[in-house]
Amino acid sequence: MSSRFWDKTAPKYALSPIKDMESYRTTMERTKAHLDQGDEVLEVGCGTGSTALLLAPNVKSLTASDFSDGMIRIATDKLTAPEAPGNVSFRQAVIGDHVAAGERYDAVLAFNFLHLVDDVPGAIEQIRTLLKPGGLFISKSVCLGSKAWLFKPLIGALQLIGKAPHVSFLTIEQLDGHIRDAGFKILDEGCFPASPPSRFVVAKRLDT
Repeated sequence: MSSRFWDKTAPKYALSPIKDMESYRTTMERTKAHLDQGDEVLEVGCGTGSTALLLAPNVKSLTASDFSDGMIRIATDKLTAPEAPGNVSFRQAVIGDHVAAGERYDAVLAFNFLHLVDDVPGAIEQIRTLLKPGGLFISKSVCLGSKAWLFKPLIGALQLIGKAPHVSFLTIEQLDGHIRDAGFKILDEGCFPASPPSRFVVAKRLDT
């Protein structure tokens, strides 16, 4: 996955309004219900940081990372606002950087991220490594696998002209299966919105 597309997209992305505010609010409220004031949290694929800043008051600390330098520069600028919470830090990094540093968290968040990575099972396994025993993986991923016949040609055409990133065409069943196979128990799930399904999952790391 190249950062070039996202670096170029970052300014426009930062100015784009949330398309489905109701689904976003539902996702945030359900996420908050699983977080605790004592939690140390990591968000991967944080984009320009709006969600990290929104969730930060509900936890002890929140480290938010993205592999795009353009996204992180915009996110870091938001920390200068008077109302910005003081427990947030932004970092340019990939999941493997956090793993290599031996970091451990009470929760790892990945919103609108998994369907954009090349190796979904591998990314989930790395995320499990970043969690403390019993820690939570909270994610939301667009699942276009059941309608790949419709979306693949459209997205493929956009990719040819540099207007779309890599997309993994997952079904809900495949995504849930990858999460369980990596050593998680799904505690909460839903689709917000229902069509095309954007799968919200809260999963607990299992330890034997």
